[in-house]
Amino acid sequence: MPTPFRPRATALTATALLLTSLLAGCSGDAASTEADLSDQTLSWQDCPAPSESEGGGEAPSPLPGGDAWQCATMKAPLDWAEPKGGTIGLALIRAKTSGGTSKRIGSLIFNFGGPGGSGVATLPAFGTDYTSLRTRYDLVSFDPRGVGRSAGVRCEDDEQLDAYFQQDATPDNAAERSELLDNTRKFNAACEKNSKGMLPHVRTTDAARDLDLMRQVLGDDKLYYFGISYGTELGGVYAHLFPKKVGRAVFDAVIDPTRTPEQGSLGQAEGFQLALGNFAEDCTSKTEICPVGDTAQDVEDRITKLLKDLDAEPIPGIFPRELTQSTAANGITQALYSQDFWPYLTEGLDRAYDGDGTVLMLLSDSMNGRNQNGEYSNITAANTAINCSDQKPRYTVADVEARLPEFRAASPLFGDFLAWSMVSCTDWAVRGAADHPDVSATGSAPILVIGNTGDPATPYEGARKMVGALGEGVGVQLTYKGQGHGAYDSGNRCVRTAVNGYLLNGKVPAAATVCS
Repeated sequence: MPTPFRPRATALTATALLLTSLLAGCSGDAASTEADLSDQTLSWQDCPAPSESEGGGEAPSPLPGGDAWQCATMKAPLDWAEPKGGTIGLALIRAKTSGGTSKRIGSLIFNFGGPGGSGVATLPAFGTDYTSLRTRYDLVSFDPRGVGRSAGVRCEDDEQLDAYFQQDATPDNAAERSELLDNTRKFNAACEKNSKGMLPHVRTTDAARDLDLMRQVLGDDKLYYFGISYGTELGGVYAHLFPKKVGRAVFDAVIDPTRTPEQGSLGQAEGFQLALGNFAEDCTSKTEICPVGDTAQDVEDRITKLLKDLDAEPIPGIFPRELTQSTAANGITQALYSQDFWPYLTEGLDRAYDGDGTVLMLLSDSMNGRNQNGEYSNITAANTAINCSDQKPRYTVADVEARLPEFRAASPLFGDFLAWSMVSCTDWAVRGAADHPDVSATGSAPILVIGNTGDPATPYEGARKMVGALGEGVGVQLTYKGQGHGAYDSGNRCVRTAVNGYLLNGKVPAAATVCS
């Protein structure tokens, strides 16, 4: 959502995975698609470098064994209500199966979340994690409509976004509140001006219909799917629309489909506060000295003071930008998505206490899709467009102020930021679809639903709620007692054995399986 601070329900993007080098350098099935589109033949070619809207960077490196990643463009209806009308191109990427045609099951389609993340840019970054799955599947991902090269939504330019992300996201007085609301309106107006034709057509229901078209074009009778974070919502909506077409599906880092946007933001406040506490406990419990606090409470208190001080006086960041309260909070949030990033958070905080905001700003840039050249991907624009098109509620300043005490109780550090993010869609040009998505999927094949007890962005409770919403006999829950966002990409052997056993051999894990 388009406030300067908004944790997204997304897997770590390719931009985030570059941090190491950056820091080292510094009901019943819906109707089928039209035959003319489902019969299209894709022209697979070697992949180019990701576009600026996908995050930029180098073309994907060859796969183990030397095979090249392949890319293609699939045509889909702009408006699914009029499927014979105009079309848009959806960017796809694949790695062909390594196991030969005799063992091949089909195409396993990944969505890594956001909404707004580029699957074309992200899948190669995670490619080695899915080596086992590639023995029986072509690995496929895509830029959903409105994202990256798939008719990507455009809002503000790079210079405007630099200023946008540095503004005060937690107004303390009438003047700051007015500035925040004005900037939000300007951002939303830029989206309407630059992408008016796409904004009505980026709902998750549209993307789910694209998924079914993709299934047909790829030649599969059933959908084989791996959804992470927001990808679990997309997968749930697909299962609702096309329950009989679900083959084997895995939902990891699960969104709670029963919550309103307000409830979802409150849950994230609780989740990131929990993750912050876990980080603080980890740092102070080690044998060496924790450089950012003597006790877990001291760590949290010092971070709170840092953000308060930055609200009054920013410090140097990456020239010419300064580290503000909002960019620091964004950087802290990004680091809490993965336990692997906790050392960077420690380093970033330690430097910030000495007046150097470089590392926290690099983390913030990663969250916002900004590369070293100062170019932004379109993840913020797409995230806003999809969320505001999906979500019916439109919150007012009065709503935020009434709920601030509850948000602050949930998270002294992140509560204000997430409460004020609720006004993001208030002036959006397209009416929101519903209070929350419908994922009921009676008649679907089993769907493996994985919840991580330490997940900050999609709190653990969401997995249980997803299982209940999918309906009896559909969702099968697996619990991972870990840290960070998601489970499979943590490398946990128990989780990977369960997921691989289901996707490769159709073996459904026992309900309530626990991995630690």
